[in-house]
Amino acid sequence: MDFVEVRVVAPRELADILVAELAEVGYNTFEDNDEGFCAYIDEDQFAADAVAEIMSRYEGLGEVGYEHRVITRQNWNAEWEKNFEPLVIADKVSVRAPFHAARPDLEYEIVIMPRMSFGTGHHDTTALMITNQLDIDHQNKRVLDMGCGTGILAIMAVHLGASYVLAVDVEPWTAENAADNAQENNVQDKVEARLGDISALEGEEPFDIILANINRNVLLEDMAAYGQYLKPNSPILFSGFYEEDLPLIREAAEQHGLRYESHRVQNHWVSAICRK
Repeated sequence: MDFVEVRVVAPRELADILVAELAEVGYNTFEDNDEGFCAYIDEDQFAADAVAEIMSRYEGLGEVGYEHRVITRQNWNAEWEKNFEPLVIADKVSVRAPFHAARPDLEYEIVIMPRMSFGTGHHDTTALMITNQLDIDHQNKRVLDMGCGTGILAIMAVHLGASYVLAVDVEPWTAENAADNAQENNVQDKVEARLGDISALEGEEPFDIILANINRNVLLEDMAAYGQYLKPNSPILFSGFYEEDLPLIREAAEQHGLRYESHRVQNHWVSAICRK
C-alpha cells in the first residue's frame, strides 16, 4: 500500500487546527516543518475533495496553501531519515532514530524508527504524554497503550518500571513497527504489540495504567471501555485533542467513573490525567 502526503503551508496557530481537522478524516501521521506540516494517509483513503473542503473553511484566516503527492511504502524510511531530528523531552528523555548519536547525559533514551506510524515525540501530544508519564508511578505496573503508534509511550512505560505493556493499534504496519521498536529498545520481553481496536481487549483483566493518545472522537467513543479496563484508583492519561475539547473529554470521563486530576497544554494541544 502506498501513501499520500499532503504538504500544508500555514501559520502555526492555523496549522494546529488543520492537523486536528485532517485527523478527523483519517490522517494518522503528521510531521511539522518550518512552513507548516505534512499529513499522511493511505492512498486508497485519500480524497482530494475532502482536503479542499477543509482548507476552504479557513480562507481569509491566513496564507494557506497545500499540495499532495504519492509516496511508495519502500521510500518511507528515507523520507523520515531526511526529516527526523533528535528530540529532548522534559530535560530527561532523549528520542532519536538509530542513525542519531546517543545522549548518555540524559536519564532516559528511546530509539524510534517511525516508518508510517504516528508518534516520534515531535508532535505536541506525544511529548505531553511522556511528560505526564514522568509524574506517574509505573513500577511493576501493567499498562495499556491504546493507539500505540510507534510504541514510544509503551517503551517509556517500561523505562519507568512497567512490568508489562499491551500496545494496541488498528493499523497492521503500526503494530509491526511498535514490535520492532520494542526490540530496538530491548524491551520486547515486556511489550506486546497487538493489532485491533478497543474490541482487542476482550477478556483482558483491568490495567494499572492506561495511555490513550488518539483523537477526540475515538476517546469519546471508547470512554466506557476505558472505565471498564482500568483498576480502581488508577490513572489514565489522555491526549490527541485541543484545549477547547477538554471540557467534553472531562465530562465523558466523569460519566464513566474517571475523575479529572490535571492537564498540561502545549501549542493548544492537551494531555489530561484522570483517575478511576
